[in-house]
Amino acid sequence: MQTARSTLQQQLFPAVDTHTLYEQPLNERMRCLLRLEYLFLAIAESMSRATTWDARNAVASMIDVTDQLQRADIKGELIKEIERHANIVSALRNNPGVNQTTLEQTLARLEPLLALLKSNACQPGAKLRQNDLITQVRQRLSIPGGVCSFDLPGFHHWLNRAPERRADQLNDWMEDLRIIEDAVHITLKLVRESAMPSKVSAVAGFYQQNLEAGSACQMVRVIVADADDAFPEISGGKHRFTVRFLRYTEQCARPQQTSDTIRFELQCCGL
Repeated sequence: MQTARSTLQQQLFPAVDTHTLYEQPLNERMRCLLRLEYLFLAIAESMSRATTWDARNAVASMIDVTDQLQRADIKGELIKEIERHANIVSALRNNPGVNQTTLEQTLARLEPLLALLKSNACQPGAKLRQNDLITQVRQRLSIPGGVCSFDLPGFHHWLNRAPERRADQLNDWMEDLRIIEDAVHITLKLVRESAMPSKVSAVAGFYQQNLEAGSACQMVRVIVADADDAFPEISGGKHRFTVRFLRYTEQCARPQQTSDTIRFELQCCGL
């Protein structure tokens, strides 16, 4: 009886295939932008809750963002990338196959963002770099457990203020980072939407594709069905990229390349 009921449930509510998306940047600019996106998502997730642990994690991720901004000229790289995208989109104005409403909406987002980034007043991360409490936290983060209450009583005091006060402070620290967050978001959105996924197969868990000379591909996206229980290891450069699908045979052992043919969806993204 139970088996018959389970079969009926499966017929009425068929299992939905779930997939996991993997992204591989093909140049240093995309690597930086994807890392920043990851950190901004971590900040947003932490700020959506009100515990002291979430506040601590939000501060740590904000510090990581400012450190990343100092390691490379991220603002300059974003200006170059957005200018390039704006020029490409503008050139499509006379193309009858392009949705002109979407095109104008895209330009309406890019142009003011570009103007803000070029402004002398745009100094992302300045509030955090000039804050003494944040400086103390930054110095201790590299030490395991270095931000314990006895190491940083001032930070412990801040963490235990009312959640509303912490939230106001976090929003204030984020204020001059929002321009970078917005620029990263729109740049990656345009890159990701530049290509439609195609269905391909990795024979014996291996797939390789050559890139045409002068290819604009900046990022490879691989979408794998969870039912395959395999994950891709992607490597690539200017001329080609490869995808190897691996599986864990034992939890503690190194993953091995599968001998199965894995069918997956592939996007070669770039403007």
